[in-house]
Amino acid sequence: MALQEHEIERLAEGVVRRGDLPLLGRDPKVTYRLGIMGGTFDPIHNGHLVAAEQAFDDLGLDVVVFMPAGRPAFKLNKKVSSGEDRYAMTLLATSDNPHFVASRFEVDRPGVTYTADTLEMLRGIYADNVELYFITGADAIADIVRWRDAGRIARLAHLVGATRPGYDLARAERAIEGSPYQFDVTYLEVPALAISSSYLRGRVSRGQSLRYLTPDAVTGYIHKHNLYGVRQTRYGSVEGDAYGRRS
Repeated sequence: MALQEHEIERLAEGVVRRGDLPLLGRDPKVTYRLGIMGGTFDPIHNGHLVAAEQAFDDLGLDVVVFMPAGRPAFKLNKKVSSGEDRYAMTLLATSDNPHFVASRFEVDRPGVTYTADTLEMLRGIYADNVELYFITGADAIADIVRWRDAGRIARLAHLVGATRPGYDLARAERAIEGSPYQFDVTYLEVPALAISSSYLRGRVSRGQSLRYLTPDAVTGYIHKHNLYGVRQTRYGSVEGDAYGRRS
């Protein structure tokens, strides 16, 4: 069900007030490309960042907005860190990249987070000369035909499926080809996607290092806020220094 005009206007006012979405579309003679990196980001890691950077370069995006999901539809029965923690880590991870923006767009929205609703809201906020590129994993591309309001997603955005080297695209391609909707999909091979958030959470719980897997600022935040069962021996450490090294 499409959002009502007054709902879009109310959301747009909040976004403008916060200023956490990029201003695009001012020149009607120019076509802009807005990348949307959705995900739980629990925690954000270098695979997310490399995928977004590659999409920015390969697809000529103007900016990539990272949107931590508020209440992820596929994780309602799973333990998920708070939206505030996930947004803070995303902000830290993206702060040194001039074409990355972290947004509270989904974190602040009440109710369950659905991609179709997010894209509908963004479409209502941005002018028609701003194209939306939704960046996700190739695994998600294979399932997206069964997501809520998949037809709306196909209508509202280009899809970008990030894959790891050696990933078999056959399942995703069959799903898209067999769908009744006209999806526009681009696949990008991203070496760093061998990393996953669940892998990082497991390493933290075992007292292992996160160095080179996620930005140091995110590692520090995890330790300082005691996320993922971190085992502290002194302030800012995990059985040693801040990266799990033992003397």
